[in-house]
Amino acid sequence: MANESALAETNRIEAFSDGIFAIAITLLVLELHVPEVEDGQLWHALQEEWPQFAAYLTSFAILGIMWINHHSMFRQIQRADRGLMFLNLLLLLWTALLPFPTNLFATYLDHHSIDANVAAAVYSANLTLAAIAFSAIWWHALRKHLIDHEMSAKEQRASVLRYSVGTAFYAACIGLSFISAPLTLLVQFLLAVYYGFEQLRSK
Repeated sequence: MANESALAETNRIEAFSDGIFAIAITLLVLELHVPEVEDGQLWHALQEEWPQFAAYLTSFAILGIMWINHHSMFRQIQRADRGLMFLNLLLLLWTALLPFPTNLFATYLDHHSIDANVAAAVYSANLTLAAIAFSAIWWHALRKHLIDHEMSAKEQRASVLRYSVGTAFYAACIGLSFISAPLTLLVQFLLAVYYGFEQLRSK
């Protein structure tokens, strides 16, 4: 059990995190640009922009679900110690970075070269590191007894496993990136759908 005098309320962590999520999700849309075309070519030009729209939609879904699950997690974490604050900063590091690999992936997604695979791998690595940080926050909260209700050892293992399964798939996407970049993006979107279901169930 962490020393009560060393614990802090989670309000400031949540407020700061909300701001980072909001900025990151806003930066995604700034990478969408109106194509410059001749008269009558707009529809065709918009179709050519499908990688930008696909990458934007996937990253928006991922960040949105991360924010929802972050809120769900901190609804159960009653106090924060220094370790939890650093782990949350680690999560926000990868959250704030996501607009860059999203733009990179969108730019090279339809290239028929190794560049598309490398861009997909960078994107997948970013999401893998974010997933690891997310799981580490919850594992730390359990280990330091920072949550607001008692959980049996079996319940704790089950909750960590629900996170770890998705994290393993994110890591597998790094390898999948060198097989098919478009398929990697689809799997990333499906992982966002998976995490859309409640991962932490309070009593």
